[in-house]
Amino acid sequence: MQTKKQSGFTLIELMIVVAIIGILAAIAIPQYQDYVARSQVNRVLGEISSLKTAVEENLMRGADPSALNVQTDLGFSSSNLIVGNMPTITVAATGVGSIQATLGVDAAAAVAGTVISLDRVAGGTWTCNVTGGGNWKAAYMPAGCQ
Repeated sequence: MQTKKQSGFTLIELMIVVAIIGILAAIAIPQYQDYVARSQVNRVLGEISSLKTAVEENLMRGADPSALNVQTDLGFSSSNLIVGNMPTITVAATGVGSIQATLGVDAAAAVAGTVISLDRVAGGTWTCNVTGGGNWKAAYMPAGCQ
């Protein structure tokens, strides 16, 4: 009488594989969430940076950029609801002011409530300032911002 040799995985081998997958997931999921938060902050910065050109153009023509509608007059459109409300432009005729956007609605929990501000001085120089919201980490700060 012949006995059949069973082939397959033992319980120990399966437990080792499950443990390895668990360890990888414990490392990968937080890294992915940080990546999503960083990319959302950078995306909003890019979207509102496009408004700098419109502000500069209106200042050169002598128009008040603050009186313009961000969507209809300046053509701003956000691709989804990462920006909580439409960005606000508060730039005086002297050229001093800012463009601000707040992350909300569909933004990652770590950056929800973060305010990104592009500030302009009378000489025409723009600076980027970020006020973190949610569970802000310094790693989310875009290059060139403070």
